[in-house]
Amino acid sequence: MDLEHHSMHIPKWKKDEIRSIKSNIRDYPVVGLVGIHGMPSKQFQQMRSSIRDSVLIKVSKNSLITRALNESSEEIKPLGDYLDQETGLVFSNDNSFKLFKLLESSKTPAPIKSGMKAPGDITVEKGPTNFPPGPIIGELQSAGIPAAIEGGKVVIRETKVVAKEGEVVSQNLAAMLARLDIYPLELGLVLRGTFEDGMLFDASKLAIDEGKISLDFTTAASQAFNLAVNSAYPTRTTIQALLSKAASESRNLAVNAVIYEPGVMDILLLKAQGHVMAIAGLVSDEALDDDLKTKMCAGTAVSPVVVEPAKEETAGEAEEVEEEGTLEETEETVAEGLGALFG
Repeated sequence: MDLEHHSMHIPKWKKDEIRSIKSNIRDYPVVGLVGIHGMPSKQFQQMRSSIRDSVLIKVSKNSLITRALNESSEEIKPLGDYLDQETGLVFSNDNSFKLFKLLESSKTPAPIKSGMKAPGDITVEKGPTNFPPGPIIGELQSAGIPAAIEGGKVVIRETKVVAKEGEVVSQNLAAMLARLDIYPLELGLVLRGTFEDGMLFDASKLAIDEGKISLDFTTAASQAFNLAVNSAYPTRTTIQALLSKAASESRNLAVNAVIYEPGVMDILLLKAQGHVMAIAGLVSDEALDDDLKTKMCAGTAVSPVVVEPAKEETAGEAEEVEEEGTLEETEETVAEGLGALFG
């Protein structure tokens, strides 16, 4: 009864606001919460306008957002843990990662105000300025910026960190940084978390290095291809390399086993000729017939033929595959050559 009594006294505009938020939660696949604390109204409206084609932004009271989340579903309730200070709702048809990237890219540099803490080390770089000589020298120096006059212009004499991360920026330093067009702040919507397809994503999990992810995929594909080839696992991608590898290995086996097949006869004959000519060079000329002497004098000796395996077409450097057999000479091969030579 108390709850019903309380509900009856909720102003109509609040009920309409809760109803609108719940409707957007149902209509969009991605719902997120963003921090808008300290963001000037002008910049906020400009940013909202720049991304309105991709993202719907809605600003409401935290209490109304909480109630809308609680009345939507049990899964989305934990998104309310990201409510803090001024908060806005974002609704998008893009996935959470694209939403994070879009909001990050829409941020713009802004001057820091006095009394604010430096978001990071604030550095003033060495070099000339556009200021003419005058009182500005003293103002820069009083702000801790090493300034001097050189060639009729005001210059910064050395690169210096004028405020470390977390330090409060003084009024004088804030003014000088603005005059030097140094904008330490980035204004934009700070995504805290999103809800998508029944899952909650913290913003820290959405900041990914796309270049690294792409390289990881390429490396993984290369390693998978090499593994499949070396383990003789046939797929549409590896079948051409496997057939080429198999043809090369079978040809080498036939040559090394002296198997008389049409595909290797030319290699076997060249190899045999090389053996004969090599042996002929080791014996006395009296043991050679005229034809062989003529060939020896003409320098037609042929080196033994070595068959190299065809190169595999892999996406990366495949592991070396041990070749079966060897082309080393055996005593039997030499004896056969002598028998053929001397009949």
